[in-house]
Amino acid sequence: DMIDLAAQLDGFPKYLAQHPGGMIISSSPLSEIVPIQQSAISDRYICHWDKDAIDDAGFVKIDFLALGALSQMQDALQLIEERTGHYIDLSRVDFEDPAVYDTLHRADTVGIFQVESAAQMQTITRIKPRNLTDMAYEVAAVRPGVGANDGVTQFIRRRQGEPWDYDHPLERKALERTLGVILYQDQVNQVAMEVAGFNSLEADQLRRAFRRRKNKSLIAQYRQKFLDKAAERGVPREIGERIFKKFNGQYMFPESHAFAFGVTAYHMTWLKYYYPLEFFVAIFNQQPMGFYNLETLKEDARRHGVTVLKPDINTSVEKCIIASVTSETDSTSADAQEALLVGFLNVKGIGKAQAEAIVEAREQYGKFSSVADAMRRTGLKRESIENLVLAGAFDSLTTDRRSTLWEVGLRYRPVPAGAVSARKSKSSNATIQKKKKREWQQPLELPVEQDMADLAPMTAWDRMAGEYQTMSLYPEGHLMGHIRPKLPSSVLPSDEIPHLKDGMEVWTAGLVIRRQRPLGKAVFITLEDEFGHIPLIVWPAVYAQYRLVLREPVLMIRGTVSRREGTMNIMVTHAESLHTLKDTPSSKNWG
Repeated sequence: DMIDLAAQLDGFPKYLAQHPGGMIISSSPLSEIVPIQQSAISDRYICHWDKDAIDDAGFVKIDFLALGALSQMQDALQLIEERTGHYIDLSRVDFEDPAVYDTLHRADTVGIFQVESAAQMQTITRIKPRNLTDMAYEVAAVRPGVGANDGVTQFIRRRQGEPWDYDHPLERKALERTLGVILYQDQVNQVAMEVAGFNSLEADQLRRAFRRRKNKSLIAQYRQKFLDKAAERGVPREIGERIFKKFNGQYMFPESHAFAFGVTAYHMTWLKYYYPLEFFVAIFNQQPMGFYNLETLKEDARRHGVTVLKPDINTSVEKCIIASVTSETDSTSADAQEALLVGFLNVKGIGKAQAEAIVEAREQYGKFSSVADAMRRTGLKRESIENLVLAGAFDSLTTDRRSTLWEVGLRYRPVPAGAVSARKSKSSNATIQKKKKREWQQPLELPVEQDMADLAPMTAWDRMAGEYQTMSLYPEGHLMGHIRPKLPSSVLPSDEIPHLKDGMEVWTAGLVIRRQRPLGKAVFITLEDEFGHIPLIVWPAVYAQYRLVLREPVLMIRGTVSRREGTMNIMVTHAESLHTLKDTPSSKNWG
């Protein structure tokens, strides 16, 4: 019976997964047509059919995309209007601004929607877009469906002047604008219609067949139909086979989608170039999103002239804001510099309620005069106060963070051991209320100066470690800036590597900010130091040898410089781990 039941269950869905943005529209109540159930979210329902069954039934299905980049764009525009008094209509900016395109050509795209990945950085320096059509090419090129047939390389080489020709003249109408390469999802349909004479429905069914599960027999049917109908139009079987092999089930952008994303990518590049401060404040407040952590975004902000300040108990608010700061050498100067001030929500253990408590206490009774004052008026737990201290939020009120932590410990005391048994009560409500009491409670406001210890001040390394621990961010500098003096002089920083010739051996080191293992065999890693990024390629044999080392957060590697078509990578031959801090910014890993 068990074997019989197992055979019956084979092929059925194993679990229910909800599409994040797929919406079904029907002229009749869906509950009368398809099985539905209520989801965990109020007033939201899930249809039990998948996208293929929905399509077969003829429902209208629309995917609504939620893009963090659009929220970032909106926030940046509001900040610009608040600071300058002028609203910017992005639909009226110059879409052929050479300064903006030069920024893209340099792959200065960290934080920019759609073109910030390492693959996009390597591609955009070769495509070199100069208008919105080029931007659509750029964002569409780095898709699995284009790369599956080596389409990216073919498109770039042909764009750079390499001779090419169509496999058959019937392809011209569908592929002329993309130099004979299927760059857009729509072109699968167009090629099927132009080469084999499919009607629009047949062509779309062919394209969808590649996306279905267990589709081998279905694709075989469409292949034969394509070859037969193409032969009727004078296409030799060998050429038909070659054209059919250009189709695949990997993801590609529709052309309209690529243009929409290309325009958005240009808008974000324009904002970053002309209004970097607002750009970075907005992206800080929209985390998590994109390919990079806050430390990498902070480093990029610094390279664009944006100063990032650690949170301050008397000036920060919940989110990051633009703040005016005067020069340390001349506090009376009228020329105040504007900077990005980190918000309380960026500090570990500070949630919305705690952040609002700090701001409310400050607005109601004025700025805090001391750590004790802040502890008393905010009612924050000891851990939250200590995290604020380690993040540097009390630096304007104290002279040393270690002494401040000592003071915080003196001003809090544990609940006495006997108080635990006192919590028992016949009343369940009373028990619940007592259990909600904080593990730490504040004593009477008594002086603690007599109990302060004479402690050695925190070193710069200790302060950095505390900021990474509580914010995953070190506004003052970069981890590699502290490690660099201890490394051999032969270990080159990122700003010296671009000057090396192809084939030269090099030692370098950095914080791992990205690991990726796409469809190809190689593993791609990006290191970051205090000057920029270092792209690495690790081939399978080397990866097998150093796979445990390559999982470490800070690496020192030896490799060979490889220059190809305007790109530069280090081909890793040896890797070592640099054991530094326990808490380092996390890398983004894919594949």
